[in-house]
Amino acid sequence: MLKNSYKMLFLLTLFLGTLISISSSSWFSVWMGLEINLLSFIPLTMKSNNLFSSEASLKYFLTQALASSILLFSIILFFIISFKNSNNTNFLINIIFTMSLMMKMGMAPFHFWFPIVMEGLNWINNLLLMTWQKIAPMILLSYCLNFYFFLFGIIMSVIFGSIGGLNQTSLRKLMAYSSINHLGWMTASILNNQNIWKIYFLFYCFLSFTVIFIFLNFKLFNMNQIFSLMNFKNLIKTIIFIPLLSLGGLPPFLGFFPKWLVIDYLTSMNYIILLLIMVNFTLITLFFYLRLSYSAFLLNHNEMNFNLNYNYYKPKNLLIFSLISFFSIFGLLFINMMFLIN
Repeated sequence: MLKNSYKMLFLLTLFLGTLISISSSSWFSVWMGLEINLLSFIPLTMKSNNLFSSEASLKYFLTQALASSILLFSIILFFIISFKNSNNTNFLINIIFTMSLMMKMGMAPFHFWFPIVMEGLNWINNLLLMTWQKIAPMILLSYCLNFYFFLFGIIMSVIFGSIGGLNQTSLRKLMAYSSINHLGWMTASILNNQNIWKIYFLFYCFLSFTVIFIFLNFKLFNMNQIFSLMNFKNLIKTIIFIPLLSLGGLPPFLGFFPKWLVIDYLTSMNYIILLLIMVNFTLITLFFYLRLSYSAFLLNHNEMNFNLNYNYYKPKNLLIFSLISFFSIFGLLFINMMFLIN
């Protein structure tokens, strides 16, 4: 992607737009940074020889343009009637503002565009959409905390992110619904403690990168392509699927650590019912990843091989997979040791 100079330019402006939004002191500058970010991401997703990417880019643009117009409308409305100091009106504007940001990052119940756009993009653009594109809306969302509406968004994200992926065979849609579920956890962590959100987001970015790196390296897009891994040894298949289980939050892997922090924090705040809902529905998302691993470990089929011309046994790739899996397994142990030392 970085071989073309125009893509490097748009990638730089993409990062610049996010930085402008999160460091601005006025709402107009925030809106301007979000627009720069949007207009920089569209050229990165479009490919002239791929109609699916063009369709996904158009859907993403229309959805983000609608969310930006709602955001600008709420900002203008807030400044017009701010002198009245009406609590009911400010509450309504806060709800509209929060809805626009939730639509921008694909949080339920405004997630209708997210799996469709993910399906039409390649893995690199999906990684940007799942990680970097959520930074600015999440930070701006922490500026206008509305507890009850946040609670509604958390529950909806956890439920839709879990149930929506049950009947999916596309790995990109599966990752989209998993991202929606993780958005519910990140929003729960941002309620009163942004440090937990920062830790959760960093771990989520690392685990998403490792999983997408595996899918990209093995050219996997659908669940039936997992059968192409049948000829591998069990050690290599273990190295491949450990990051998947870690992203699902299965203990004792690394992905359980940020969820552990959120669970501990919600327990200390007596949000027991919310925590039960989140944990129970997150077990469904863990089933997605267990289903992928099940087809590779417990089924034997040697005829289907989608990538005959690709060399999986390159020393470079095996080294990267080994390091990722080692950190996914023992990273939680190292973190616990650091906490015990401190």
